[in-house]
Amino acid sequence: MLSEATEARVRASFARQKLMATFGAEIAALSSGHCMLTSPILALAEQQHGVGHAGLTFALGDTAAGYAALTLMADEAEVMTAEMKINLLAPSHGTRLFATGKVVKAGKRLMVVTAEVAVETEGTRRLVAILQGTMVPVLPRLTR
Repeated sequence: MLSEATEARVRASFARQKLMATFGAEIAALSSGHCMLTSPILALAEQQHGVGHAGLTFALGDTAAGYAALTLMADEAEVMTAEMKINLLAPSHGTRLFATGKVVKAGKRLMVVTAEVAVETEGTRRLVAILQGTMVPVLPRLTR
């Protein structure tokens, strides 16, 4: 169960994400160790073939995984990616992406995370990418 204070802290952190705001991304679901983000595939995030750019897919998956990790971190911590790997499975041909991040292993210094990114086309979702990485807690003063 996610406390109201933790949810408010995570949502406030997400609200400071300028790239996510540019993409029109929103938090669709949030719980302890899990985060789902959604984003329309806007023209500014399409590549030359008219499908969602891999950069959008990566950014959304990385961010969903990071906020899943932040739900389990200490109140004074913020989250940063230490490393992240992506496997692109299919082009993001559709109207909206859904990225679901989850914590696989929560340690004191490192958190192993995964994310799955799906594209929605005419009400049907299809997996387009999987990510795996490591998140680290940092104090806010260290992120500036």
